Amino acid sequence: MKIGELSTLTGCSVQTIRYYEKEHLLPKTQRSEGNFRLYDDASVEHLLFIKRCRSLDLSLSEIRRLLELRYSPNAPCDEVSHMLSSHINHVRARIEELINLENQLASLLHSCPSQGTVKKCEILKNLIATQKIMS
Repeated sequence: MKIGELSTLTGCSVQTIRYYEKEHLLPKTQRSEGNFRLYDDASVEHLLFIKRCRSLDLSLSEIRRLLELRYSPNAPCDEVSHMLSSHINHVRARIEELINLENQLASLLHSCPSQGTVKKCEILKNLIATQKIMS
């Protein structure tokens, strides 16, 4: 199959497929006589694996390593578990950062009754005051 069909089957754009090839996440493919890349069912499975990993917000380097391990069936799986555990800790830290961000935004929102003019807007005043502190 050609890249367009692979794109349709997996829901990945052609640009994304080419990017994954450039990043060596997808193995090199055979080419047709017209120099088109040719893919098979294994390519579909491989790309869906990458897509699922990306949906879990795994980095390209993490995915690359998982692919290496996936194709090393006799390797111990503790590295996979460790990688996922580390990623969970990263996600938890990001959640904490996002909660702090939400609290800051809520505080800004509640500082202004949304009545009156922009000239008296407490949100804008607080944003300007914050900028002066950070400078």
